[in-house]
Amino acid sequence: MDTQREVWSTRSVFILAAIGSAVGLGNIWRFPFVAYENGAGAFILPYLIALLTAGIPLLFLDYAIGHKFRASPPLAFRRLSRWTETFGWWQVGICFVIAVYYAVIVAWAARYAFFSIGQLWGDDPEGFLFGTFLQQEDGARVGFDLVPGVAWPLLLVWIGTIAVLAFGVQRGIGASAKIFVPLLVVLFLTLVIRSLFLDGAIDGLNAFFQPDWSLLTNPTVWIAAYGQIFFSLSIAFGIMITYASYLKIKTNLTGSGLVVAFSNSSFEILAGIGVFAALGYMAAIAQTGVDEVVSGGIGLAFIAFPQIISAMPGGSIFGAAFFTCLLFAGFTSLISIVQVVVSSVQDKVGLSRGPAVLIVGGAMTAVSMALFPTTTGVGVLDVVDKFVNNLGIVGVALVVIITVVWVLRRSGEFAEHLNAVSSFKIGRVWQLCIGIATPVVLGYMLVSEMMTLAEDGYGTYPASFTLALGWTVQAILIVVAIGLTLLPWRKGTDLGQPHSAEFITKAGSR
Repeated sequence: MDTQREVWSTRSVFILAAIGSAVGLGNIWRFPFVAYENGAGAFILPYLIALLTAGIPLLFLDYAIGHKFRASPPLAFRRLSRWTETFGWWQVGICFVIAVYYAVIVAWAARYAFFSIGQLWGDDPEGFLFGTFLQQEDGARVGFDLVPGVAWPLLLVWIGTIAVLAFGVQRGIGASAKIFVPLLVVLFLTLVIRSLFLDGAIDGLNAFFQPDWSLLTNPTVWIAAYGQIFFSLSIAFGIMITYASYLKIKTNLTGSGLVVAFSNSSFEILAGIGVFAALGYMAAIAQTGVDEVVSGGIGLAFIAFPQIISAMPGGSIFGAAFFTCLLFAGFTSLISIVQVVVSSVQDKVGLSRGPAVLIVGGAMTAVSMALFPTTTGVGVLDVVDKFVNNLGIVGVALVVIITVVWVLRRSGEFAEHLNAVSSFKIGRVWQLCIGIATPVVLGYMLVSEMMTLAEDGYGTYPASFTLALGWTVQAILIVVAIGLTLLPWRKGTDLGQPHSAEFITKAGSR
């Protein structure tokens, strides 16, 4: 084992960093819309069931792999079994792809925090977003004409990310989490309270919480619940494996996991309350129903909310605070995504943190700057995001679970490891969830999504565009993962088995 591996100073710092990773842009702009579209208040039931039967069990598995093998995903899977190293590099590739486009959305949020002060979008937020700000051209292609108003803030986002990572796990990631996560919570809670006192807020909350129990018989609703939990917890693509690898030998893993999982879900519900209170106000101003103003994703954050900001008293302050929340949430998540790649490069070739951060950060910055702050960047981002989330992350998660539980039959070993260091003990129920419930749902999600994309394509994009940026990119990630697996590890790398649960128990009692 690498005795020089960095560690979190305390469990609370790890929890804050893990919460910072899990709480991202999707919590604010995805959950409220998904909940509303899938039964509103009734959606909370399948959401909680998905959290308990898939989200938390899979989070525990990630913690167990990272903590037991004390390594980045490729080395952790190499220590699990020689032939599973490819899974780790697959996860690293997914993180690389996500980071290069996720950063540009963080840059948008940073610009909009300033735009809010003067409400520069005027009377046409949609035209301002796609025309004045992003300067998007019609059609679907990959172009390289930079938009300076996007490129400069994106460059600053990358400089900030690289700077934080260069300081290391504790002084960089941990210190930033201790600052940004509490600020995010306080600032967002203030926004929610302000939203509750807007005219029409009650109508918005009624729309969000009014249950439609009839939808619970629809399998699509349950898949949506599992999908939301799966994507919002930062599980299955290497982040939590990496973060858990920096924990001390004797650490309460399951207790930490419960705190992170329920904190993430609590923030999502809080986001739903704040967002729908504001949408209720927007509906009241427009003298229409809440259902006429509901939107999700980019449309919610950068079109609907600017409209709300322009209409409400003190909108400039509200807007600056809202987009600052998006900035904080996105920045802490981006740091965690990039750290997966940095840690893996360090383990594989033996680079110290400084050179590894500069090489990885420099490569990501170059790709990100070339593709996304351009006049064609939104279309590229949309397709890449769709395929990497719905095929890449789901695919690698399914393969890992089947391999660990059914091929290698190691779930009992990981349960033993979790129980050796944790206060909340797991047993047969956890193994049933991780071995049956989770793979069944993931398998259904993957197959149905692949069939839909193959038969209907994605949106209005031409088949050649989705083939190049969707299917081909996912195939390249797997090929590259196999290639990196064939490269030798640095001399002196311990590829053997980790410490046993008995050793950990004894170490903790010293």
